[in-house]
Amino acid sequence: MTIKRQACNILVCLMVVVIDITAGTLAIEAEVAQSKVSQLKVWIFECRYPSYEAFKLGLAATALLVLAHAISNLLGGCGFCIRSKEELHKSSSNKQLAFASLVIQWTVLAIAFSILIMGVLGNSRSRKTCGISREHYFSVGGILCFLHALFSLSYYIAATAAAVAPPQEVEKNIKLTQQGGHA
Repeated sequence: MTIKRQACNILVCLMVVVIDITAGTLAIEAEVAQSKVSQLKVWIFECRYPSYEAFKLGLAATALLVLAHAISNLLGGCGFCIRSKEELHKSSSNKQLAFASLVIQWTVLAIAFSILIMGVLGNSRSRKTCGISREHYFSVGGILCFLHALFSLSYYIAATAAAVAPPQEVEKNIKLTQQGGHA
């Protein structure tokens, strides 16, 4: 791999991590802004007014999370997508790690996106809500943004390593699998 390509890979990794960490930080700041809004709480029921600041911060966090995900997936590539269990067992360890990281990354994205959107919708201007307490959407979403950074990084590194893996390694893994061993 050329030095130019390595520098590009490092830049992409840093960019994805910084975007995800920024998204997580904004989500936690949205939680803080939401907690400053007046609310009436009785037992598990509460009435609270929406926080426009929390709305903006949560929306920005959601957009950054999606941006980081798109960057890592588009630049990490999926030219080697695994289509069957047999293909998974025959693939190199880098491809297996990339596949596992990709599955976990998409799962974390789906959960984090849903939680952040629930927090954003709960703070839209038209809503004064009363009901069962729904706290900590933004803080949980922020923590999941940090987790997303970890799996995005894992996916990108493994996917780019698998893309440049020498053919001998792939052939060795196929032979080991046919003999009943594991790579």
